[in-house]
Amino acid sequence: MSMREDAISDDDRVFKALASSTRRRMLDVLKESSCTTGELCSRFAELDRTTVLQHLRVLEGAALVTGRKVGRERHLALAPLPIKRIHDRWIGEYARAAVEFLDRLDQG
Repeated sequence: MSMREDAISDDDRVFKALASSTRRRMLDVLKESSCTTGELCSRFAELDRTTVLQHLRVLEGAALVTGRKVGRERHLALAPLPIKRIHDRWIGEYARAAVEFLDRLDQG
């Protein structure tokens, strides 16, 4: 697999992870501050622990969340680089094209 194909595969995992409103809410929690797995589960009391952990696995698979063991606890943190990569590749390019188009309309 080429580097370009690897990047597309990574992007696919990020888009899949971001497709779920529950996972986006989890990222919002982690954006506020790091927390333990138990704390994250308590923030999503409407879901059972297994469901929260399944969502967390998808986020970790997309490299959006990192976890490190501290004693018996697992501390989770947001990993913003995959989102920045998506922004730079997709959103930034489309925004630039839109601004250039609007600029041409103003001038024409």
